[in-house]
Amino acid sequence: MNSFFERRYIVAGIFIAFILLLLGRLFYIQVVDDRYALYASQNVVRKMIQYPARGPILDRNGKIMVQNEPVYDIMVIPKQVTAFDTAEFCKLLGIDKEGYDKRIIKARKYSPYRASVFEKQLSAQLYASFQERLSEFPGFFPQQRPVRTYPDSAAAQFLGYIGEVTDPIIKRSGGYYSPGDYIGITGVEKSYETVLRGQRGVQNWMVDSRNVRKGTYANGVFDTSAVAGERLVSSLDMNIQKLGEALMRNKIGSIVAIEPSTGEILAFVSSPTYDPNLLVGKERGNNAAKLYKDPYKPFFTRPVQALYPPGSSFKPLSALIAMQEGMITPQTVYVCPGYYQAGNRRIPCFHHEVHGAVALSQAIAHSCNGYFNMVFEKLVNRFGARNVDAGYNAWRDKVAKFGLGSRLDLDLPSESRGLLPKAEYYDKIYKKGGWRSSAVISLGIGQGELSATPLQLANIEAIIANRGFYYKPHLIKSIGDKQVIKHEYTVRNYVGVDSQYFRPAIDGMQQVVDVGTANGSKIPGIIMCGKTGTAQVKNQLDNSVFVAFAPRDNPKIAIAVIVEKSGQGATWAAPIASFMVEKYLTGKISTRSSGINPEYYMNANLLPPVVLTSSEKRQLHLDSLKKAQADSVAKLKLKAASNTPPRKEPVSKPTAMLPKRKDDELQ
Repeated sequence: MNSFFERRYIVAGIFIAFILLLLGRLFYIQVVDDRYALYASQNVVRKMIQYPARGPILDRNGKIMVQNEPVYDIMVIPKQVTAFDTAEFCKLLGIDKEGYDKRIIKARKYSPYRASVFEKQLSAQLYASFQERLSEFPGFFPQQRPVRTYPDSAAAQFLGYIGEVTDPIIKRSGGYYSPGDYIGITGVEKSYETVLRGQRGVQNWMVDSRNVRKGTYANGVFDTSAVAGERLVSSLDMNIQKLGEALMRNKIGSIVAIEPSTGEILAFVSSPTYDPNLLVGKERGNNAAKLYKDPYKPFFTRPVQALYPPGSSFKPLSALIAMQEGMITPQTVYVCPGYYQAGNRRIPCFHHEVHGAVALSQAIAHSCNGYFNMVFEKLVNRFGARNVDAGYNAWRDKVAKFGLGSRLDLDLPSESRGLLPKAEYYDKIYKKGGWRSSAVISLGIGQGELSATPLQLANIEAIIANRGFYYKPHLIKSIGDKQVIKHEYTVRNYVGVDSQYFRPAIDGMQQVVDVGTANGSKIPGIIMCGKTGTAQVKNQLDNSVFVAFAPRDNPKIAIAVIVEKSGQGATWAAPIASFMVEKYLTGKISTRSSGINPEYYMNANLLPPVVLTSSEKRQLHLDSLKKAQADSVAKLKLKAASNTPPRKEPVSKPTAMLPKRKDDELQ
């Protein structure tokens, strides 16, 4: 009897332990581990991300530069995928079985229970044919998203492009972005990402076992609406932007045009350029790879990243500083014998031209190197020839106020500083006290170590046009319907030169166009003030440089044009700038007395031959060997095939009984 009761307690204990184990497991499944709840909910509830329309970008006249068009991503939840006709599925999406397997494996690694992108950016036409048979493929569903389209296919470096987020971007975003999301990678798309992207929404749908929608979940109580991105109004004028890109076709260089009274950038041309539509859609990766391999570097944003010696375009700035410091007056005369003697160095004027007695305006008009070498030497030696460090740094500080040697904080990523060396730079080369003004005399005419971006050169012209100040250059005119303008773009930045000193410099710049080095680019009915530059590049053809503003009174446009390795400033850069200025001011381009016309410059090809590195040459040689080997193998196969006697088909008995004909013998 006692043993019976003992067994009863043991059995009861086993049952209690079993029940506790079940209860513990249920608690773990329902409370601790959310995997099963997630899987169960995703069997009946489908969360659809509603991607907002990315904000459009317009030019200053309201013309659309970037807008959106719908595409469809095919999403997958691996745990819900069951057997189906994969061959037909791949055929509908235009992929192969190997591609299908890779995508499924990637989705499983991300999460068996969460949706991820299986195939990206199906066009509306391709999606329409796929949608009809969607119910045959359990675990797959569509998700609409907007992508960019560029009606004019212009201003690629300004606009930039968007791309899929990477793991580092996802981590830096603090969870805002998820795999498959898109983000601005370059240009304005990157600078104004938080403004353009908008706010995502979510829709919860009830679905059946065949993945067919059966209505909204909880009547949409848990849904959130997508909020479209803000509209950006850019400062660009697409009329002159497209003209500039046409004029710079098959050339390397840049055009930057600024409205002096606001700092708004009117044209932002980087050449060679590319069609931004190439970086949208399923072929984006292949197109990007080709562009990255292009030896002329179309992704390089030359207006803010390329560095050039200003050349003679720097001379008016030198004159302004010298007048402000009392080193010269507008009447200061220099007798030019065709060269300048700096210590034991004889520095020639361009083409050894003898200018004779020249004052400031004439020196600018005829680009006299000797005059401006004299000006620079006076500035640097102002504290004595042996105290050159102090004089040089004082000169450098004055130049820096014009925006050289530092970023102008343009609303675009990756802006370069340029190079405006400090005295310490030369101390390291020549040792402290081991150099004189003659060692750096070429800086006075915009050569030597001095380098600037095209944006900086255009900004200097805006300063001269404004007679002593500038507004920060910027590419976005306003944000959203409220037309928000950043406060920093409304502040005047003074450069420390009194307005009275600008007139003689501007007189000289007007003479450059009227009777001087750029007289072939004079615009009928418009007074344009400019300065040519033939900037020397070591062991290469000179860069053609021209800077200008117009009209002289109440200027509306300041411009800098650089055409790399093309020769004199008056030959290429000046005519291109004159077409841009006239088009902006009048809306047309008139016939010039010099006979120059835009079509000639549009059709000219100045691209230098491609210079390959040793590794590129080696790879090219290997590729040619592989091609030659493949060609020889193909020829051998063809030869072998041609030498093989034709195969005789067996003759059936009824045919053998027929008399032979000539054409039977040829079979």
